[in-house]
Amino acid sequence: MEFRILGPLEVHGENGAVALGPIKPRAVLAVLLLHRNQPVSAQRIAAELWGDEEPADATKTVQVYVSRLRKALGDPEAIATTPAGYRLRVRPQELDAERFERSLEAGRSALGAGRPEQAAAVLGEALALWRGPPLAELEFEAFAQPEIARLSEQRLAALEARIDANLAAGRHATLISELQQLLTEHPTRERFAAQLMLALYRSGRQTDALAVYRDARRDLVETAGIEPGPELQRLHEAVLKQDASLELRPVTGDLPHELDPAGAPRLVGRGPDLLSLREHWHATRPAPSWPRR
Repeated sequence: MEFRILGPLEVHGENGAVALGPIKPRAVLAVLLLHRNQPVSAQRIAAELWGDEEPADATKTVQVYVSRLRKALGDPEAIATTPAGYRLRVRPQELDAERFERSLEAGRSALGAGRPEQAAAVLGEALALWRGPPLAELEFEAFAQPEIARLSEQRLAALEARIDANLAAGRHATLISELQQLLTEHPTRERFAAQLMLALYRSGRQTDALAVYRDARRDLVETAGIEPGPELQRLHEAVLKQDASLELRPVTGDLPHELDPAGAPRLVGRGPDLLSLREHWHATRPAPSWPRR
């Protein structure tokens, strides 16, 4: 079974897409997915679905919807009835949002370890799981809005991390048009402005990079009444000065096999020496290219 919420709600089983029916049964499934592997009472589901307009027979209606969902899923054990309520069983890897978040963490780890190519690939795969706005048909349901907001923010964070990885890998020229579009969609997202400035600067377009800062500052002042944050201001100063810290730094290779404690043969009595070598190796890893004070 595969549950998908990174876009319209979908369920796929052995025979393909599962017909979930109209909006209310789909909403019941969404409530159970947001509390996966935990019991949720029929009363709570009814409250989530109808709020203050809950009909008198809401609990019985929820029971009918759950019965229909069980038949649609084709697995009588997928939704268990417990003394505390209904529990939707979701195994590891069955929910696209969980796979996305694991890949996001793996990509961030690879980027932090100085492996931008690997990070870009992993983060690209994570973003490919998205089919549109999360839980798209439930965007006006109060119970879904916090999760929709959280997942939407996670997607933007994944985009920022993937762009950082591509910048570190030297793909600045190919990122410009994408970043221009992202900044148009999110004009107060300072990270996108900073990334676009850096991509333009590394492409020999210092004047355009400075124009991005002016536009971003104007949008922030007019929209939120605030000045750009410290990171964007430092980057602006660095672009003005043509600071060497903005240049692309070469990426060194991964930790040599002989120094990797996960795969290296054990050398008796050389532990302190190996530890010292590893510390020196990691100290030479390329730092982020953002200017620092």
